[in-house]
Amino acid sequence: MKTYSLDEATDKYIGKKGTPKRDEFENELRLDLIGNAIKQARKERNLTQAQLGELVGVQKAQISKLENHLTDARFETILKVFKALNAKINFNVELLNQNLNLS
Repeated sequence: MKTYSLDEATDKYIGKKGTPKRDEFENELRLDLIGNAIKQARKERNLTQAQLGELVGVQKAQISKLENHLTDARFETILKVFKALNAKINFNVELLNQNLNLS
């Protein structure tokens, strides 16, 4: 029985990097990770979804949707949520094989 690395399995079953299917998969994964980060930070600060929604100026349902990746949230909303959670945000943008780190 042959074993595969995670990269090999992802290439085989989802597609190679740069293909539309792989890009979509990686985007969904990133959004899921953001939702999990929001949920974890909210719980660490002992806030309910309703309380966090109040701090951000959105309904509890919007916070739930962000945490469970049930919606494509506006970037501005995500930034407001992390600001309300007093969380530091770092983004790494890759342009034409060059890294641009936005801290």
